[in-house]
Amino acid sequence: MTELMTKSDLQSTFQTDGYVIHAEPLLPANLVQGAIAGMDAIRNGVYDTGLPPRPSPWKPGDDPNQLCKIESPQFASYAIRELINAPALGEWCAAATGAEAVQIWWIQLLYKPPVVPDTVAKTNVGMHQDWTYWQRTWADGSELFTAWVALSNVTAESGPMKFVRGSHQWGDLAESDFFEQNLEAQVRKIRASTERQWEETAAILAPGGVSLHDKLTWHGSGPNTSNGPRRSFAIHMRTQNSAPRDGIRRGLTEFITDFELCPVIYGDRALMKMN
Repeated sequence: MTELMTKSDLQSTFQTDGYVIHAEPLLPANLVQGAIAGMDAIRNGVYDTGLPPRPSPWKPGDDPNQLCKIESPQFASYAIRELINAPALGEWCAAATGAEAVQIWWIQLLYKPPVVPDTVAKTNVGMHQDWTYWQRTWADGSELFTAWVALSNVTAESGPMKFVRGSHQWGDLAESDFFEQNLEAQVRKIRASTERQWEETAAILAPGGVSLHDKLTWHGSGPNTSNGPRRSFAIHMRTQNSAPRDGIRRGLTEFITDFELCPVIYGDRALMKMN
């Protein structure tokens, strides 16, 4: 269990596997419960900060049976801001990555509803590498990773995130597609192109549990066949060894100088390159 790992073991596992999993709660229950309330408020169009999230694939009033993906929910919720600033999150991510400093630069709210009987699920997350969607705004070689924080009990039935062991060492591949729904066909195509061993690990997490994966680690998730929604945040982070592409803050790097919305949760913010 990763919560019992030494710092050295955490770093070794992250470097070898491309991910590490803290199955038991890392974040305190009161912050989790507050973030759940914040998530529900945002899904209903209520923003207690007075700011809306960034433009998103899912908006209040959209189909409740589709995957709800909302960009930068911390803009809109004080409770979510409190959750992402939890000291334990920064300390654990720094321990796993060996970072001197860790900054959050983007967040995605992910609410996966259970499958409606006798319907085709539209909530799969296709196998992908995050770098596919980040390389236009981050410089090559930037140390980027994602902490996936569970707010609900994530079981084998609820469509957990699945990571492919060691796949961060395969390079940047063309088959990456977050929106692909036919996971079996996609995996067959990827395996044919890589000719590598394909070993998946499901991130089974208690509320407040966290997984961490590299920008090149292949990952995705299937349908939620449980009786309740799967709730989570994908919290995208960087170390001091990162910079915006071409020294220009735009798109995903636009707000990195706003430390309320994009906090440095470990180390000295002075270490972070802003351009």
